[in-house]
Amino acid sequence: MRKNTHNVAIMGPKGGVGKTVISANLAIALSKLGKKVIAVDLDLGASNLHTIIGLRGFKYTLDDYVFNKVQKLTEIVQDTSINNLRIICGGDIPGIANLHYQKKVKLIRNLLSLDSDFVLLDLGAGVSYNVVDFLIIAKHSLLVTTPDVPSLLNSYSFIKTLIFRRLTFLFKREKCLELLELLEKAKLFDDNPHLNTMEGFLHEARSINAAVAEAAKKILLSFKPIVVVNRVRTKSDANAGEVIRKLMRQYLSIESSVTMSIREDYAVTEALARLKPIVLEDPESYFSKDINEIVLMLCKGG
Repeated sequence: MRKNTHNVAIMGPKGGVGKTVISANLAIALSKLGKKVIAVDLDLGASNLHTIIGLRGFKYTLDDYVFNKVQKLTEIVQDTSINNLRIICGGDIPGIANLHYQKKVKLIRNLLSLDSDFVLLDLGAGVSYNVVDFLIIAKHSLLVTTPDVPSLLNSYSFIKTLIFRRLTFLFKREKCLELLELLEKAKLFDDNPHLNTMEGFLHEARSINAAVAEAAKKILLSFKPIVVVNRVRTKSDANAGEVIRKLMRQYLSIESSVTMSIREDYAVTEALARLKPIVLEDPESYFSKDINEIVLMLCKGG
């Protein structure tokens, strides 16, 4: 891996929020700036990133690597018709979504060794163990949501579940059963109002094991997801990201670094119907301009 490779994970609380469309167009927009990009379809079992990018045929997928048909991950990195953009197509063989732990560790290690300016990880929807594991290697993480209330609530629940799983891994690794029990109590916040916030949880955790509690706090401090609100129609919609940020700050002690919005644009649907990436098909569209704003932010983020 290049010293300055940026691993960017794109995630969503559920399907249908536009995560993969955003992933594909971010990859293309970055490549248009002259950045070397590898887009990786990690939506295991439901892959379609290649379709949106415009790749019709391909020789290899993640199936070939995971099931040892090829030895090196670099063997399944394929060129596209777009300069500077390569892709690892996702696997669809039944069972690939439930990777054996050792296979997943090997995949993660090799993802980290990819030679590119940007490696974009299009993760599966929801909080599976795969999402949690792949997210750990990302320098930047984008949480894609839509401005409707159910989607916003799902996004907050998604982040909360994600954090609880990260802490569960930590406490199990440290063999701290008391903190695992405390974390279970925190899930029942009606019965344990003093554990309703992560600040309250950490306060009690310090009295059990100060060192592990401090490690948990570092996980929270290091996780700064960029909230991307897709399909924005009104000014109120554009402010929806702030709702999630406030909830994360108040209850999870997470400071989201920034919120971005992507305007509703029917040109996206038209481009998808033609199987054409919209940043190439209509670079002056609202969607393309908003994608470019996110790209500039990622490039400045270093």
